[in-house]
Amino acid sequence: MLKTRVITAVVLLGLFLPALFYLPMMWWASAMLLLTLVCLHEWAGFLSLSPMQTRFYLAFSTIIGVSMLVLLQQWGFHWFFYHALQVFMGMTFFWLIVVPLAMFFNTFFKQQAVNLFLGWCLMLSLWMALVTAQEINPYVLLVIISTIWLADSAAYFFGKQFGRHKLAPAISPGKTWEGVLGALLAVAVYAVTLKASGAVSTWWVLPGLWVITIVGIYGDLFESFFKRRANLKDSGQFLPGHGGFLDRVDGVIPALPVGLCLVFWFHYWQQSYSF
Repeated sequence: MLKTRVITAVVLLGLFLPALFYLPMMWWASAMLLLTLVCLHEWAGFLSLSPMQTRFYLAFSTIIGVSMLVLLQQWGFHWFFYHALQVFMGMTFFWLIVVPLAMFFNTFFKQQAVNLFLGWCLMLSLWMALVTAQEINPYVLLVIISTIWLADSAAYFFGKQFGRHKLAPAISPGKTWEGVLGALLAVAVYAVTLKASGAVSTWWVLPGLWVITIVGIYGDLFESFFKRRANLKDSGQFLPGHGGFLDRVDGVIPALPVGLCLVFWFHYWQQSYSF
């Protein structure tokens, strides 16, 4: 099992990194659209849709995605970026305000239509974030994704070694507050390393990566809730040894739009208040 997981991870990285840095924008956008449609298919599995409903849901989503690809090619990246920022700001509000309140009061979306629309919003923001980050600066995408992977690994290690206090036992019994603290500590070391090496120029990277870590945890719990409600162990079987794509990107889905919003706001603040 471990060997299969390692082989799958190596193959994914071997495909992802060259594509990120060398694929033209339209090819990258098309490839990422396929990935998000796979994730949307797995999301449909959480909602107990019939095969016919799933096909219609994916067909309609594909039409929307291809239409946006055509508009991106015709009207250019600036048009895409303007609308992407609006989506990112809306999803930042969702992840920083709506999801924490829903978890605190133990209330989640139960209406099918709402959850169908929510799936579109989640995958739209993921796709637009992947396209935007690759076009603006691929290294930003790498920093955000590596932050989530590092936080996941540190949370698992610290939770196994020191975990005593459950984070959300009704949603994900294995997660602990000690794991969260371990993730924040590991990400702090990562942020200090980025600053000390000159990869980033400001210490604001530390609170920024902490915010990304926290929303990544929300994303993990959010997906776990829907899996548990659907009585599923994994979101799918697309990746040997890893389950589905959603299982691998549940933390990335909130981290990318929130992270890109933070980057935009920081640069806007710098330009507005620089003398």
